[in-house]
Amino acid sequence: MKILNSLKKITLATVLLVAFSSCNNDDDNTTEPPMQLNIVETAQTVDDLSILVDAVVQAGLVDALTAAGDKTVLAPTNAAFTAFLADNGFSSLSEVPNNVLTQVLLNHVIAGTNIASADLSGNTGYTNTLADGPSGTKLSLYYDGTAGVMFNGGAEVTLPDVMTTNGIVHVIDQVIALPTIATFATTNPALSTLVDALVYADSGDPTVPYIETVSNADAGPFTVFAPTNDAFGDLLVELEVDALTDIATSTVDAVLLHHIVNANVQSSGLATGDVSTLGGPIMADTSTFTLTDGNGRMSNIITTLVDIQGINGVVHVIDKVLLPATE
Repeated sequence: MKILNSLKKITLATVLLVAFSSCNNDDDNTTEPPMQLNIVETAQTVDDLSILVDAVVQAGLVDALTAAGDKTVLAPTNAAFTAFLADNGFSSLSEVPNNVLTQVLLNHVIAGTNIASADLSGNTGYTNTLADGPSGTKLSLYYDGTAGVMFNGGAEVTLPDVMTTNGIVHVIDQVIALPTIATFATTNPALSTLVDALVYADSGDPTVPYIETVSNADAGPFTVFAPTNDAFGDLLVELEVDALTDIATSTVDAVLLHHIVNANVQSSGLATGDVSTLGGPIMADTSTFTLTDGNGRMSNIITTLVDIQGINGVVHVIDKVLLPATE
């Protein structure tokens, strides 16, 4: 992926010529400061962002996106919106319910900061958008700047760093759907073994089924304590097996249930004491930010990877797999 690739209908020169203008004073040879446009005005100058502009108008977000204050906006192209409408069974933008459209658009806005592509280059991590999650939360957004810049595993930046008077715009090639727990499990490479475990548990009978559940925006909401790949590697050593598939699916199912709580509990709402998972109780200690299973095995909650909020629940990454209590 090349960030600086031009879109067919967008060139950086076009944006800059319209959005940034200056004029020379022939009398004193001074240059007046460039006159800039706000986020919406800038988008209006670009033909290939016309559906985005129509969507902003339809959702009633013009005032919010023209208001003063730093914002980072990820701007999907017309082709991105056309694909989004087709994928979701809409023949036109007007068919999208305004409450749905509003949240989708807000999922492309990061308030309070101007995040340049250089800030993301070489880095991965999470931030929050203005879209609403369960219980008054805001949805998370995963960024991966290791090869260009990508958001939530799919939307790539094709035109970065368009400055406006009230923020910075990055043009992207996909509409970013409201994320689920599955979105964050499948887009972060450090959680790939967890995904393998979910798939493997689903192959058994009976099953939850996990993949369908964590992918369902209407399910839950849940809290998932998500072990890293290294945590699963350590478990295999501990159990003296070579692979997850050496363990019975029923056992993997029981283990996974000890990582799921039937409520949306962000880190600020986690209290010291028993935590009721779907598989049984575990113990939380907020003074050390740890979880302890029924066997006395302690797992650290990784403080930089908490409150990863999806539409159907929140993920907290942990460094040790929790096991059911042995009898």
